[in-house]
Formats: sequence, structure tokens, C-alpha cells
Amino acid sequence: MSGQSQRLTVVPTVTMLGIMKARLVGATRGHALLKKKSDALTVQFRTILKKIVSTKESMGDIMKTSSFALTEAKYVAGENIKHIVLENVNTASLKVRSKTENVAGVKLPKFEYFTEGETKNDLTGLARGGQQVQLCKAAYVKAIEVLVELASLQTSFLTLDEAIKSTNRRVNALENVVKPRLENTITYIKGELDELEREDFFRLKKIQGFKKREIERQMAAAKNFSDDQAAEVISLKKGISLNSAQNLLSGGMGKDEDIIF
Repeated sequence: MSGQSQRLTVVPTVTMLGIMKARLVGATRGHALLKKKSDALTVQFRTILKKIVSTKESMGDIMKTSSFALTEAKYVAGENIKHIVLENVNTASLKVRSKTENVAGVKLPKFEYFTEGETKNDLTGLARGGQQVQLCKAAYVKAIEVLVELASLQTSFLTLDEAIKSTNRRVNALENVVKPRLENTITYIKGELDELEREDFFRLKKIQGFKKREIERQMAAAKNFSDDQAAEVISLKKGISLNSAQNLLSGGMGKDEDIIF
């Protein structure tokens, strides 16, 4: 890009120079803050990524355990245990609610499960398989807990990813576009002001020279006028011509000792 496009189109004045310097200070502070924000978000991003990896690794074992517990419950209590459980359930006892967590100005959604109401499956499997049914229930509650945690982590992961991309774009824009333009504009204004100062200095020197020559001309004219007046007075007193009187004055200026008035 050319130098013209790398600076702002402004009038080079002292006021505009102050404005550009203030904008540069603001851009520098904003760049520093956004850089810190990006670093904080990156640290949180990596922490969440580690948690996602560990949660997914543990989720496989938990889901395997819960499926095996369901198989054991069906084997001990019979295939009809599923229908008995469904008949006793009207509303969900485990529910999920969401809240937000503020990380460096970014609101991250966070999910958590809670228990609401009482279950009616306490007597399920009383005839046979009651213990396996309760173990199956506990295994699936653990599976739900892990799934909710994983959903919360992945949602926060995606939100942080978008926030980091947006913040990095703003950091790069300030670092590579805004600040160089302001710096080039300040350099341009300083150069123009220096050029104007040199022009004013040259103009003052020309004016001073003109005034000096004008004073010298006026002094020479005044001297010539006074000489003419003196020559005219001498010509009247001596009764000689004006040229002779001027010659006498010029001779007097040379301090000729042979001439006696």
C-alpha cells in the first residue's frame, strides 16, 4: 500500500497533532488490554480443552458401566422392569439449568443438573432385582452428570473459540492497521508543521532584509536631502552656484586642511 493510504486525511495543524497523539495513546492502551484479554481467554480455552479430553475419556467407562448395569437389571428383574419404571414416572426428577460465567468480559454458559421432586421407584423390583435396579439408577445418574458437564464444557469451548477469534481480529487490526495509520499521520503532520516553520523563518528573514534595505535607503535619502539643504545655504551665503557649494561640502567631508572658510 502507498504512504497516502497508510495515513489519515487530515489538516496538518497543532490541534490535529494533539488529537492524533491522544488517539494513538488510546489505541495503544486498547491494544494492550485486548492482548491481555486474548491471553486470559487462551488460558481458559486450554483449561477447558483439557477438561473436555479427560471428561470424554471417563465418559466411555461410565456409559459402559451404566449399560452393563441396565443389562444386569433386566436379567435379574425381567424385561418388564422397563415398563414398570415408565409407568411410575410422570415428570423428570433430574433437570438441567443454565447460568453464565464471566471470563474476561465473555459470558460463558454453564449447565448444571439438580434433583426436583421425589421418585416413585423406591419399591420397584421389590419382588426381585431391587438392588440391581437401584444400582442401574445410580449408574445412569452418574452418566447424566458427566453428559451435562461435557455439554457445558463443549458449549463454553465453542463460545471461547469465537471470542478468541474476534479478539485476535481486533488486536491484529489495532496492531497492523490503526496504530500504523496514526503513527504515519503524526509523522506527516510533524513534517508539514516543520516545513511551515521553515517557510515562516525564511519569510521573516526576507522581511527583515527588506526592512533593513528600506531603512538604509531612507537614511541615504535623508543624508542627501540634508546635504542639498546645506549646499543651498552655502550657495546663498557665498554667492556661488549650487554645484560649487556641493563641491565645497564634499571637500569639507574629505577634511582638506588647505581650504580655509
